[in-house]
Amino acid sequence: MLLLDTCTLLWLAGDPTKLSGHAADLIRHHADGLFVSAISAFEIAVKHRRGGLRLPMEPQEWIPAALKHHGVNELPVICRIAAASAALPGHHDDPCDRIIVATAQIEDLTILSPDKLIRRYEGTRVQW
Repeated sequence: MLLLDTCTLLWLAGDPTKLSGHAADLIRHHADGLFVSAISAFEIAVKHRRGGLRLPMEPQEWIPAALKHHGVNELPVICRIAAASAALPGHHDDPCDRIIVATAQIEDLTILSPDKLIRRYEGTRVQW
C-alpha cells in the first residue's frame, strides 16, 4: 500500500509525465491501495491560495474529484500522527512532509515521493 506525497498526487492528477516510470508502475500495481494524508489537501489549498499552484477549479472541488478519479483513499491526521510528526528528527522543516512521514510510519505504508529528505527518516519506506 502506498502513501502519495503531495507532489505525487498533484502529478498523478495533473501531469502524470512528471512521475518516474517506477512510480507510475507502482501506482498501477497498487491501484487498490493508494492513500493520501489529509494534510496534502491543506498543502494544496494553501499553495493555491498563495498563487503558487494553478488548478482547474477551487481546491475544495478539485481535491475530492482527483481522489475519486484516481481511487485514492484519504487518511485523517489523528492526534497520534500529529504528535509523532513533532517527535521526528529534524531532517525536514516542512510540517506537512513530517506529517506524511509519521502517517506512513504509523499506518505501515510506503511513501511514493521524489523528496530525498523524506528518505532520511529511519524506518520509513520510500519509493520513486
